[in-house]
This record gives sequence, structure tokens and C-alpha cells, in this order.
Amino acid sequence: MELLLTLLIIIASVLLVAVVLVQNPKGGGLASNFGAPSQLGGVKRANDVIEKATWTLAGAIAVLTLVMVMMNSGGNPTIPSNDGGATQTETPAGGQQPQ
Repeated sequence: MELLLTLLIIIASVLLVAVVLVQNPKGGGLASNFGAPSQLGGVKRANDVIEKATWTLAGAIAVLTLVMVMMNSGGNPTIPSNDGGATQTETPAGGQQPQ
């Protein structure tokens, strides 16, 4: 299951990079490559689809990451202590345990 989640996160990340690279930060994006803005409304829809894809992929990565963290922590979201949960008792100078 962990391998499947890892692969899904990697695929979503690569797709997110591709979608972001298609966008133009100055507002053009795919719209500037298709000519006049009167072209059957395709320009506005292209930008909407790209924006929705960006948010969807980012959300999917976040959710998949949280699911993976919850699986690896055994469903317990607490942070483990540095000593690994073991408690140590002090021994007297002689090296014997008190009775």
C-alpha cells in the first residue's frame, strides 16, 4: 500500500509540474497560443481547466501525503520520544539494582 501511495504522489507531482509549466504568470498561458480571444470561448475554458487541475493535483498530493504519514505512524499521530519509549532507572555506584 505504501508503494502505491508513493507512486501516486510521484505521478501527481510530475503532472503538477507539467500543469504549472503550461501556465503563463502574466495571464496568457495557453490563451496566448490560440490567437484571438473571440475563439469560441476556448481561451477562458483552457485557463479554468488548468487552474482547476493545479488545485486538484495540489490537494491530492496533500491528502495522499497525510494518508501516508498516518499509515506509517500506525494511526497514532503522536510524536515519539527521543529515548524510544524506554525508561531507565539509575543504578547505585556499586552497579547493583536496588531491591
